[in-house]
Amino acid sequence: MQDKLSNKKTTLNFGGILEDINAPLVMGILNLTPDSFYDGGKNGSIELSINNVKKMLLDGADIIDVGAYSSRPGANHISEQEELDRLIPVLKEIHSQFPDTKISVDTFRSNVAREAVKNGAVIINDISGGDLDTGMWKTVAELKVPYVLMHMQGNPKNMQNNPTYVNVLDDVILALSSKVNKMTQLGIHDIIIDPGFGFGKTLEQNYEILARLNEFQMLGHPMLVGVSRKSMIYNLLDTDAENALNGTTALHMLALERGAKFLRVHDIKEAKEVVAIWKMVNRNA
Repeated sequence: MQDKLSNKKTTLNFGGILEDINAPLVMGILNLTPDSFYDGGKNGSIELSINNVKKMLLDGADIIDVGAYSSRPGANHISEQEELDRLIPVLKEIHSQFPDTKISVDTFRSNVAREAVKNGAVIINDISGGDLDTGMWKTVAELKVPYVLMHMQGNPKNMQNNPTYVNVLDDVILALSSKVNKMTQLGIHDIIIDPGFGFGKTLEQNYEILARLNEFQMLGHPMLVGVSRKSMIYNLLDTDAENALNGTTALHMLALERGAKFLRVHDIKEAKEVVAIWKMVNRNA
């Protein structure tokens, strides 16, 4: 469904259920990797993972985003089988214990996406926007699940090696627009746009995108922002990921003000508070 006044999509199909996305949603991060930049190794067993999912849901998470491949800058490559071995047992248990929970899977591999949906996932979150697996879009079209289309320059191993643009905002929007057109032709309509903060962008480029984030709304699809505890915050403030919650909260409010519909976060309770305040202010605007 489209909003006739703004030409923005206002609903998404989650596992056959059409849901309204006018109010912002919070996506909780569950990393199953030993080397993620902030919480690597914290979910090293099914029991630990389930305990963390339970806490996120109690704190109000709308979606749980599960990832088994580290995408931090310089991250080491792992095989498809290793990604599946980390992901599927945890995914099955989450779906078994929390069957009504919306689960997103963070992967750029089409085979992993297919197995994830078989085991309860209802969203595919692809950091590469289809660049690292040419079969991804065809698979998503067959699966008929929402797809997070993220912009990344390069790959996790080299993306921060001197990222260069003619004009970062124009270049990123143009690249995403081209992909949206191609995906629509394949029959994919439930697309979520992610500008890709920290993925092939310098600190200055990240903030230039954030300052003009509202311009991504011209693409006509809901926008996801993932800035939680990232280096664009802690390098600017001369701190570290552990002490970047305050900066994260500030950016979350800015992102909502500029049109974000999804916040991908480590800290659910704090993000839900930002959403509640934003909703109250905008109700009275």
